[in-house]
Amino acid sequence: MCISFCQGRNCLKTRQRVQFVTSPTQREKIGVSELRDDFIGWQCRIRQIAMRAEGGRPSPGMRPRVLRASGEEMARALTVLMVPKEPDESTSFFRFQVMRTQDPRDLYQRGLTYLQADYFQQSQAFSDRLTAVLDSTSPLAATLLAEKNCVLEFNQFSQVFRLPCAVRVLDQRAAAREASLWHNRIFNPSLPDDVLVLELKPDWSNAVASL
Repeated sequence: MCISFCQGRNCLKTRQRVQFVTSPTQREKIGVSELRDDFIGWQCRIRQIAMRAEGGRPSPGMRPRVLRASGEEMARALTVLMVPKEPDESTSFFRFQVMRTQDPRDLYQRGLTYLQADYFQQSQAFSDRLTAVLDSTSPLAATLLAEKNCVLEFNQFSQVFRLPCAVRVLDQRAAAREASLWHNRIFNPSLPDDVLVLELKPDWSNAVASL
């Protein structure tokens, strides 16, 4: 079943889900790749809404809870990014915009216009590996890197995904790091070079989603 979510003039559709996929049998029936693709498609839809209707402000589904495998909460919310599989074009655009102007309002508007267009239109263009940009002194970053794993719990529009993730810090030259850094500088141009960009790699075979 499909239902529509409308905010202002933006109406997007997603599947209504009312129970959880929890057992291996259920996952096999649905398919790990389908669960992954559903998540990426859902993320693209809610991010498109955020760009077009909320001025780019992260919505709840873009800021999952961070849990240990035991269920203990490590953070109430962590803003995560989706990175294109081939990020060079968008990274170059964001970098150019940041370098060309000292006016943060102009930078924000140019970046937002780019993200409002067709950036999130093709979900298959995005990697399933998420990133998070954190201060180099962040206690959460230190904990995540020490433990090397976490569970991200996403919840928006009655849709829930719980994704066990492996955590690592991205190398300074990694394309996904550059993409995340320059994307965030659209909204915060003073972001320093020494921030930590963490990669969160979901274990789809153990992911849980509402149906």
